[in-house]
Amino acid sequence: MTRENLRINAERLLRRLDELGQIGALEGGGNCRLAFSDEDKAGRDIVLGWMRAAGLDIRIDRFGNVTATRPGREDGPPVMAGSHTDTVATGGKYDGNLGVLAGLEAIETLNDAGIETRRPVAVTLFSNEEGARFSPDMMGSLVYQGGLPLEEAYGIEGIDGSTVGENLERIGYIGDAPVGGNEVHAFVELHIEQGPILEDEGRTIGAVEGVQGISWTEYTFTGRSAHAGTTPMSRRCDAGYVAAEVAAYVRRLAAETGNGHVSTVGVFEVEPDLVNVVPQKAKITADLRNFDNELLKQAEQKLEAFVDDIAGREGAAVARRTLARFDPTPFDTGMVDRIHGIAERLGYSTRRIASGAGHDAQIMARICPTAMIFVPSVDGISHNIQEYTKPEDCEAGANVMLHTLLELAE
Repeated sequence: MTRENLRINAERLLRRLDELGQIGALEGGGNCRLAFSDEDKAGRDIVLGWMRAAGLDIRIDRFGNVTATRPGREDGPPVMAGSHTDTVATGGKYDGNLGVLAGLEAIETLNDAGIETRRPVAVTLFSNEEGARFSPDMMGSLVYQGGLPLEEAYGIEGIDGSTVGENLERIGYIGDAPVGGNEVHAFVELHIEQGPILEDEGRTIGAVEGVQGISWTEYTFTGRSAHAGTTPMSRRCDAGYVAAEVAAYVRRLAAETGNGHVSTVGVFEVEPDLVNVVPQKAKITADLRNFDNELLKQAEQKLEAFVDDIAGREGAAVARRTLARFDPTPFDTGMVDRIHGIAERLGYSTRRIASGAGHDAQIMARICPTAMIFVPSVDGISHNIQEYTKPEDCEAGANVMLHTLLELAE
């Protein structure tokens, strides 16, 4: 077989996706493997077993990031594929998992074909990409490339009150390898689109040009509990009302900002959460995203002004906490061109596309040439137990990844 005709073993890739999907499986489909949970450990363990069986050099760093490397004819920084295997609480079996397992499959295809590469080729499983249990998201790749100090990351408290460090130690994934200062020749991440564009246009491959900026903020409003029937409206200090007004404004802000801006309130909690009591406390989160950093900043400023105004008028106190903030990230144009060209050469319909979701690739772009490969999500659904990508699209994406890694490694 010539290198141009080289293809991954689709049956092996799909079987492993199914096997990994059994860990933390949810009724009706999907997965729950929150970062550093027992389910996360079980998922990591099975992937680590496959990496070892492939004869790869395994490196686990102090934050639990797992890198498996196939040596090249020459030493030096590897060409790397990677993604994550943690999920949100109601996640699917493709988000993140496809990128890790396709990277491993590409390496095993090289092994099966007896192909040596000049540079080493590696696949990395990053810790806590989702940020669903511990914020910010992309935490593992942030620590890996030195953007978040290790001890600071260890001390981050999650939604259940426990810390990252104590959970990493509990599941046995604090490795010996140092974090920060890692050298990578180039990084490629295969991922499902998590949106409808590729499917709507009948395209198989997206050559991702960049990732939009992300701003996550948590607001806690404190008012005064009162009887719902006897307290006049003029005498209320209603934290729930303030939170509701802010939530409605977050939605309006998307239309005001434009340029494809999206805004979401994902958490909305009130205390004491009783039908006949004016809420004393309310907590919400605001998720703002835009491809233009100046527009994103303007949206942040408008939201802050609105929060202060509505809370002040109600007499409620405000506490705010930044959960995540990432500028828009353009990917390396040469890498994007390469992926687009390889997809066309392999006979797949393709288009250039931008990512609305955050990914480890946007963090890795800080230290090396980086790009992403998208494959379609049926009905654009993700972060949902109904998330699905067709087998032939998983195979196509993995084949594009294989040839991208092979070219970069030579």
